[in-house]
Amino acid sequence: MADELAMQAIGRIERALARIEAASEKTRGAPRDDGELIALREVHQALRGKVEGAIVHIDRLLAGERA
Repeated sequence: MADELAMQAIGRIERALARIEAASEKTRGAPRDDGELIALREVHQALRGKVEGAIVHIDRLLAGERA
């Protein structure tokens, strides 16, 4: 059961990454100002942290640990 849940989670992450990649290919030009660039970097770091946390959780599930 845990393996199935982990595989489902991995599938969701892979689909999310595919959507992110597709969106990044549709660039809308350079950020208008430094403030916008800073905001984008903060959002990127927050998303990166969430993905890293999800990967750690999946690794624990696969190893048979409980979160």
